[in-house]
Amino acid sequence: MPETVDERMDLITRNLQETLGRDKLRSIMAEREVSIYWGTAPTGRPHIGYFVPMVKLADFLRAGAHVTVLFADIHAYLDNMKSSWDQLKLRTQYYQQVIKAILTTIGVPIDKLRFVVGSEYQLERKYTLDVYRLEAIVSEHDAKKAGAEVVKQVASPALSGLVYPLLQALDEEYLECDAQFGGVDQRKIFTFAEKYLPQLGYRKRSHLMNAMVGGLNGSKMSSSDANSKIDLLDSADMVKQKIKMAFCEEGNIENNPILAFSRAVIFPAFDLWNMNHADAPRRCFEIIRPEKFGGHLSIATFEELQTLFAAKEIHPGDLKNGFAAALVSLLDPIRAFCDTPETQALLAKAYPAPVPAIQADVSRIDLRVGVVTHVAVHPENPAQYVETVDLGPELGERTIVSGIAAHITPEQLTGKSVIVAANVKPSKFRGVASHGMLLAATVAEPAPKVELLVPDEDAKAGDLVTIAGFERKPDAQLNPKHKILEKVMPDFSIDAEGVLVFKSPRADAPVQPKVANNAITVPTLRNAAVA
Repeated sequence: MPETVDERMDLITRNLQETLGRDKLRSIMAEREVSIYWGTAPTGRPHIGYFVPMVKLADFLRAGAHVTVLFADIHAYLDNMKSSWDQLKLRTQYYQQVIKAILTTIGVPIDKLRFVVGSEYQLERKYTLDVYRLEAIVSEHDAKKAGAEVVKQVASPALSGLVYPLLQALDEEYLECDAQFGGVDQRKIFTFAEKYLPQLGYRKRSHLMNAMVGGLNGSKMSSSDANSKIDLLDSADMVKQKIKMAFCEEGNIENNPILAFSRAVIFPAFDLWNMNHADAPRRCFEIIRPEKFGGHLSIATFEELQTLFAAKEIHPGDLKNGFAAALVSLLDPIRAFCDTPETQALLAKAYPAPVPAIQADVSRIDLRVGVVTHVAVHPENPAQYVETVDLGPELGERTIVSGIAAHITPEQLTGKSVIVAANVKPSKFRGVASHGMLLAATVAEPAPKVELLVPDEDAKAGDLVTIAGFERKPDAQLNPKHKILEKVMPDFSIDAEGVLVFKSPRADAPVQPKVANNAITVPTLRNAAVA
């Protein structure tokens, strides 16, 4: 441990982006050893970004600080309920194992750390009363602002997102820390704690903030974005493949996730390993390449690596290969640590394979031609018609209720060919059962207008609507809970020529649904929606 306060302070604050309350923390260090806590909410699977705070925990310990790692399970639940209570217990256990594996890999003595699970103390009476005390003095504006960079922001947020920063502030008091450590994205919560803890009679803490390390695609590293991060248990081949696709522009040292992660993790981790293995060969960043491209390089410092890359003496491909090899050397022990039946079983329960989503595929809708043979005004709702529609020899006649009376007369509708969604679940409209849905084009401006979709004049009742690229596989009956129609109908529209088109994420351009190879049109509407 460094001997002087200045040396210990430099070690605690090195490579941080910002420190709030530096003088306060220094004055404490002059009198006694400081206590620092870092918290993580066990939501998505831990990725290589977790190496970044682990490296700083090593600095804190080397400076003689008492370090607490909080597994914030209740915080995880409050953050838009990303996990169920049962899953949270399992994910917390998995996080504990993985965090300890990371720390062991980079040579951090875990016997000097204190591990705490949030629910072990956050459900106690005194803590709960303090939450209520905070709720009585904190405005909605301040709570929302505090969590803006951390809690998932949605159009209609749950109250839990407002409570999240209150708990994180209180944790400083209940974990008896002198400083809280986190990413710079936590800054608003940290300043929130500095403002409100003294109003409860508790002292203001210092705050230590790491710079955010971007994902492989140049954006924020996120558990929910597979392209932005590398899972701690990814195979060596998967690691190399993801790094190969990472953003890394030649000579660019400002926006370069490979260099940023090397600075934050690879070189500090190698330094820790070298310090703890003085008798072994030193580990360094290796660039392996043929002599004609400059030969092998053994790089001891990040500054040297950055200088060479900025001068374009290291090609992006060589940098990626060197980075991949270094990262794999860090991940191998973690994979080995977790490669036990017990841990694999825990992982499978904590992060079960997702259930395939119900595909909102147009192929599941039974679209076909119908001929309207009779029209009557609904006996209890003059805005609706009760139509008899012939759907051909396979399906026969159906009764369908449509709310189009304000736009089309019975005479205009009788005898007309229309397009029908024939496998919707029957619904009752004021006592009249409807066994299908007529498709229509609509515009709202300058005045609401509706026109029914019209197949070619040669179409016959029962003819099928086909869409290029989609094999017809209609459900016997659409389940309303799956909202297939609601999800698919916005992809239909009327183009500038009055032709029905369908645009799917699976297609490069809109295609024309057809009946017997003929387009479906509307009489006068253009650039209209379909419903």
